[in-house]
Amino acid sequence: VQLQASGGGLVQPGGSLRLSCAASGFTLDYYVIGWFRQAPGKEREWVSCIGSRDGTSYYTNSVKGRFTISRDNAKNTVYLQMNSLRPEDTAVYYCAAGQVIVTTIRWPSAYHKWGRGTEVTVSS
Repeated sequence: VQLQASGGGLVQPGGSLRLSCAASGFTLDYYVIGWFRQAPGKEREWVSCIGSRDGTSYYTNSVKGRFTISRDNAKNTVYLQMNSLRPEDTAVYYCAAGQVIVTTIRWPSAYHKWGRGTEVTVSS
């Protein structure tokens, strides 16, 4: 039972990346899937999440209008499309799964399955 995040890399400011979060050993569509990021020397920060039933998506203010979260249940994968990337988006990005209620979507402790991170570097 695991989650695997992928798709990170080095990109110039203004560029785009698409992160993937693939699950094995369990079905993603029963869970809220969240994306978090952690920059060097900073705490882990919630970025976005998508609901398990209706696919409702939520975003932290700093990424609204630039990032889009989506899920493909047939592929058991959740994506984070990141556009107009900025240097401050540089971080290791993690995906996580949990039976999360809306009031706790920003809490890392609300998610009980975590994948290894994928590193995103935005730099010229």
